[in-house]
Amino acid sequence: MYLTSVPDHMEPGFDEALYFSKFQKHNIIINAESNGSHCDDHAGCLSIKTILSGEEWYGIDRHSLVIRPGQFLVLNDDQRYSCRTSRGEKVRGLSVFFKKEFASAVFSDMLNSEGALLDNSSYNNSTIPEFFQTLNNISPDLQAQLSRLATTIESRGYDATMVDEHLVFLLRHLIGVYKSDVVRGAGIRAVKATTRIEIYKRLCIARDILHSSYTEHLDLSKISSLACLSMPQLIRQFKAAFHCTPYQYLIRIRLRHAAQLLQDTDKPVQEITWICGFENTSAFCRAFKSVYGIQPVLFRKK
Repeated sequence: MYLTSVPDHMEPGFDEALYFSKFQKHNIIINAESNGSHCDDHAGCLSIKTILSGEEWYGIDRHSLVIRPGQFLVLNDDQRYSCRTSRGEKVRGLSVFFKKEFASAVFSDMLNSEGALLDNSSYNNSTIPEFFQTLNNISPDLQAQLSRLATTIESRGYDATMVDEHLVFLLRHLIGVYKSDVVRGAGIRAVKATTRIEIYKRLCIARDILHSSYTEHLDLSKISSLACLSMPQLIRQFKAAFHCTPYQYLIRIRLRHAAQLLQDTDKPVQEITWICGFENTSAFCRAFKSVYGIQPVLFRKK
């Protein structure tokens, strides 16, 4: 199914059970613009969420994160979550929801040997990996896949066979993302594998806080508290997983957004300074030059 609008869950007469029952029976793609939409509580299916313009907030397991252009979020089967966009701001989103049986069949194909698949072509172990529900950057390959999918549907119309072929390769990409997260988690310093996974999940919460609230004043005690880690443990394990400290990661996020604003807008450097969370223009210019090798004004001219 292909939907180009999202319902208002607060509209009188909205049948939530009927609407979401479709997601158990079909692969569904939603390419829609919304304005002030929100869903307070929902248990969804395996899905990938992206934002083309604007931003959308999600609440997952008592923490919040925001998806912006260039990022995506994977939600697992039966994960309860809330989502909202700000009223008065038009937000364009592209989301893909995978029917459980479909996703399971694709993952079985990827995770079993060719011999096992030949012995039983209908083999399906019904195993779906538990994805780390954290913000990820959209790679050029994933961007190309999503663009081709949306463009093909818009130009040729919705054809289930054609769409399912696209979705097989999209799920294969997600497995690659999952394996990358597993490798990062393996860098966590802990004896038990279950402990490493739990610490990595909490580090992902800390990283999502940095992405979602980079414009705010963030101190380590607040971040560690929200991620349920001690401050020394947060710093030590964050560096083991992501090869930099939380503060260094935050500065990178701020500078990346600053570079985007310098490139795409005519906002003054001073305004970009406070938009991106820097205390003063001098500190911003020093940090920018240390990473990009050039002052912000010259970067804009080039």
